[in-house]
This record gives sequence, C-alpha cells and structure tokens, in this order.
Amino acid sequence: MGERVESGTIPSHSPEQGENGDLRTFRASDGYSFYFRHFAPPGVPKARLVFVHGIRSHGGWYAQSCQKFAEAGFEVTILDRRGSGLNTAHRGDCPNFRRLIDDLAEFIQHQRTERAWLPVVVGGVSWGGKLAVGLPYRRPGLINGLVLLCPGLVPKVAPPFARRMRIAIARVFRPWKFFPIPLNEPDLFTASPDGQHYIATEPHGLREATARFLFSSFSLDIYLRRAARRVRVPTLLVLGEHDRIISNAQTRLFAGRFDTAATIIDYPGAHHTLEFEPAGHPWVGDVQEWIERRVVETAQG
Repeated sequence: MGERVESGTIPSHSPEQGENGDLRTFRASDGYSFYFRHFAPPGVPKARLVFVHGIRSHGGWYAQSCQKFAEAGFEVTILDRRGSGLNTAHRGDCPNFRRLIDDLAEFIQHQRTERAWLPVVVGGVSWGGKLAVGLPYRRPGLINGLVLLCPGLVPKVAPPFARRMRIAIARVFRPWKFFPIPLNEPDLFTASPDGQHYIATEPHGLREATARFLFSSFSLDIYLRRAARRVRVPTLLVLGEHDRIISNAQTRLFAGRFDTAATIIDYPGAHHTLEFEPAGHPWVGDVQEWIERRVVETAQG
C-alpha cells in the first residue's frame, strides 16, 4: 500500500475537518515519489475508492469526505498529483498528460497488489475528472466505475486568448516558464466564507503552472474527445446548480458520448466544490449509495 509516513505529520487543512488518514508515499515507474492519503474502513472494505483532485487543489481539501467514505466501508485513497499538494519536486509541472494518466494507473495497480478482488472506483474531482475519463481509454479494464464530481470536462474559466498564445510559444522555447492558473479567486469554488478563507490561506494549493503543464491540459481536452467513447464502466456524474467553473449543460452533453448511460445527479443551490457545501449536504451519501448499488452489487454477481 506504499511506504507509511507518521500520520501526526499531516496538517489539518479543511474547515471542520475530521481525520486526515495516514500519509504514505508511492513511487511511479519514472522515479517520481508522491504523497497520498489513505483512509481505512473499520472492517473488510466493500470497494476501493481512489480520488483524483483538481488542478488547483490537493488531497488535503477532501479529507473530510474521504473519512466519511471510509467510515461507510470503503478503502479510500487520494494521491497528490505530481508537482502539487505536498509534492514539492517539479512544482506545477508535468512531462505531458499521458504521464499524469499513467501515474494514476500505476497507483491503482500498486493498490491492487493487496485485495485484488476489490472493485475499484475512481472519483474525478474538477480538473481531475479529465484524468479519470482518460484512464479507461489509456488503460482499459483497470477500474470498475467512475464518479465525476463537477468534472472539468467543459470549463467556463480559461486563460485569456493572449495568454494562451504566450503559453503555446513558451511551450516550445521556455517550457518551464510559469503562468497563473485561472482559478485563483476562492469564490469560484464555494459560497462558504470558511471555505473561501481556507482556499485563500492554505499553503499547498497550486497557483501557478508551467507552460508545458498548461499546454498538456489543452492537449488532454483533444484526447478526451476520443477517450469519451471508451468509457464503458458504470458512471455517476454529479453537478452543482451554481457552478461557476464548469458548464453543466455542456458537461451533460459530453457525458452523452460515453459508451454507457451515466447516472446524473443535480444539486440545487450547490457550488463547484461540494466538499465546502454546508454540513448535512447529501452528496457523500448519494455517491456511497450509487457505488454500492451500481458497482459493488454488480461485482458480487
């Protein structure tokens, strides 16, 4: 399950956050070493739930919901993407989007060295939804289900045209040049004052990325036009009514390309980052119920 790090070293980030899980490390095939958080269920797990965070966030944002899923009987992990979160090497950078998908695939394969019989569900949050959708195309047969939480498949927010041109030029001549990520206003993510304060002040969020990372994100959008047709596992799409980061209508149309009919849940009044919705919001319970009904029961026969 990876090398364990003393759990007391994990900082508590999220508002009203519960347990932070165990902090562990994982080494990819190219030698890059990642931090990830592991949340163990109280007994034998029903399934393995692997979360993929967004471009701006990291695993610490989602510790509260991860703990809730673990308490509901799932083995839960969330990997800090290379160059983000607690990973300081090559901050804000990646070789290309395929490497990011391979990181996720290798991590899942590593997790499956124990209890390989467990069904695996990938939860793609925001920009992480891109990697989640690309995974079944690049590594078919690896997972049993997808949960897409306000996925960044069709964003409303993008760099201005002039900056996109500068990014494209820098990709060729200065690939390590940094540009701001166009998601640095906390109110884009949530209407919660506590959530906005956390996003604005927590130290591990990614605020800049290299030209080659941002160019890889554009390239990933093109890749996903083909990858969408290879999504053949049960899929849940969760949307918030007041999402200011993604287009809900266009995301619905995108999900219509999947080679499976996605279940769609809309939450009236909700914003982009469901983690920061008021206590008692039903999204965790709804996702849990869907996984048990569509993935766990299917895997059992």
